Parts: sequence; structure tokens; C-alpha cells
Amino acid sequence: MSQTTAGKASGQPSGRDAESPRGLFGRLFLFLRQVVGELKKVVTPTRRELVNYVLVVLVFVAFMMVLISVLDLAFGQAALWIFGQGSDAAGG
Repeated sequence: MSQTTAGKASGQPSGRDAESPRGLFGRLFLFLRQVVGELKKVVTPTRRELVNYVLVVLVFVAFMMVLISVLDLAFGQAALWIFGQGSDAAGG
């Protein structure tokens, strides 16, 4: 019975990596090769998808700006109501 990739524990090197340790340049080359392999999997969005994504982000950011502004004003008014203006305690 042969050992398959699915049968190995995750995180363990496979193939020749398990037999010989790599040097600094070997590890760097392996990393760069894996980066290029991952970048080949990237799918560029179409123009319509990109516009849709940008609009969703802008609407979300605008909503959060309004929400935080309203909360800031509400908490500021509540603090003024609770603690007052502060000029009474100054004794001026």
C-alpha cells in the first residue's frame, strides 16, 4: 500500500523535501515558486464586478461615517447633560 498526499499529516513536507533539508536559497526559491503558483490562481474581476465592489464599499463607509457621527453627537450631548458646561464650577 502506497502513501498518498491525503494520507500524510498536514504541515509535513512531501517528496524530496522530507529527505534533504533545503538551504537558504532553496527555501527562498521554493517560497517564490509557491507565490507564483498562488498568483496564477487569482481571478481578475470584470469591470462590472469591480464597479459593484467599489459601490458596496463606498456605501458601507458612508453608512459607518453617519453612524459614528450620530453616536458621537449623542454621546457628546449626553456628557454635556450629565456633567454640564463646566463653567459653574470654575467660580469666575
